[in-house]
Amino acid sequence: MVHRLRRLLLAVLAGLLAAFVVVTPARAASVTVTNATQFTDTTGEVVHAHGGGVIKAGAYYYWFGENRNADNSFRYVSVYRSTDLRTWEFRNNALTQSSASELASAGIERPKVIYNSTTRKYVMWMHKETATDYSQARVAVAVSDTVDGTYTYLGSFRPLGITSRDMTLFQDTDGSAYLVSSANENADLDIFKLTADYTGVASLAANPWPGTFREAPALFKRGGVYFMLTSANSGWKPNQQAYATASSVAGPWTPMTDVGDNTAYGSQTAYVLPVQGTSGTSYLYMGDRWGNSMGGNVEDSQYVWLPLTFPTPVTMDMPWYPQVTIDTAAGTVSGAGGGPYDALVARHSGKCLDVADNSAADGATVTQWGCNGGLNQQWRLTDAGNGYVTVIAQHSGKCLDVSNASTTAGANVNQYYCNGGTNQQWQLQSQGDGYVRLVARHSGKCLDVTGASTADGARLIQWDCSSGTNQQFRENAI
Repeated sequence: MVHRLRRLLLAVLAGLLAAFVVVTPARAASVTVTNATQFTDTTGEVVHAHGGGVIKAGAYYYWFGENRNADNSFRYVSVYRSTDLRTWEFRNNALTQSSASELASAGIERPKVIYNSTTRKYVMWMHKETATDYSQARVAVAVSDTVDGTYTYLGSFRPLGITSRDMTLFQDTDGSAYLVSSANENADLDIFKLTADYTGVASLAANPWPGTFREAPALFKRGGVYFMLTSANSGWKPNQQAYATASSVAGPWTPMTDVGDNTAYGSQTAYVLPVQGTSGTSYLYMGDRWGNSMGGNVEDSQYVWLPLTFPTPVTMDMPWYPQVTIDTAAGTVSGAGGGPYDALVARHSGKCLDVADNSAADGATVTQWGCNGGLNQQWRLTDAGNGYVTVIAQHSGKCLDVSNASTTAGANVNQYYCNGGTNQQWQLQSQGDGYVRLVARHSGKCLDVTGASTADGARLIQWDCSSGTNQQFRENAI
């Protein structure tokens, strides 16, 4: 009887302990995501989270985004979750056409969600229009008690009476939250401070770039530096993106600086996600390659995700990779494929072909500089046909280019967006011992370090071809 009672008590205790065991998701391993594709969820359905944003809650990343009808009008704000940022589980249509009468026929864009620890509410902001035009230019707000629950729609308005279109949210480390909005008919990019409950606008914190027509904003903080990444206005067509920095959200902010190639590799900013883990924090660019730019609609859109890199605390690169490898446990994001990228080393000086100041701007100066492994010293050679190659800078995705297609000896060699011109095509002519001359197709002249200088910063030009070692370069693997 005693043994039977003991066994019974042990069984009850084991049951109680099992009831209190918290089941946590398995540790995420390193995964690889292929760019310029449509993602699918765990059931095989296409992930529709366009123009979206991500919030981390517990062990999961929750991805909210646009899920539209065939005519591009609002259908849902859908939410998915993942631990590894590749395996996405559909959770809910958090906002629908039946959530409010004004959503029955509407345009909803760029939904973002943040959590208010005081009210214990998840707060969603979005850009609100009618289903047929952009005349409303409003923001809309909804709230939920759970991150992937059904959101209660609170209504729409113009922040401080100002027109608002493309927008994002940013929550600072001190708990203050901000709305960034393409305002005043898209001419300005306004930064509004939100009320304490995050459901309203308290004040205009900054209007740093009046009259510059920026949209698709993403605001994030790295160390003590705030970064604002945006695109220009060109409808669905992708364009050159740019960023600015500040030590305070209120500014002063720097002017915008180009980043990436002239089309953001065929995409537009949706969000920048900090991925924090045991090895630190990396920053993932999340972009949309809009279906409308490819002859379809929003539901045909693809995703472009890229690692952002930071040569200095206040500068940023956005290099292209066909794939991105993510380890959420370690907090690492890196590019995969697309190479090899090599240094081009001048024979006479032992110095590397370098885009000055790590610039991503069209026309940025190309010089020689002491080799340091920077992305602005890494180049990829791609076949241009008929024995010629293009030479593409890793940090910017732009091409080695003879300025203005000049045929004159001494014409500057810069970087410029890749356009297929013969002034961006080079023939490699062997000079022995692994060195080559690079001969410009349009002019027949050679890539040359000015005056055979061995100094850092010496200009790259084209010049009549000779046997000079200042016209000879070797590819060195990075």
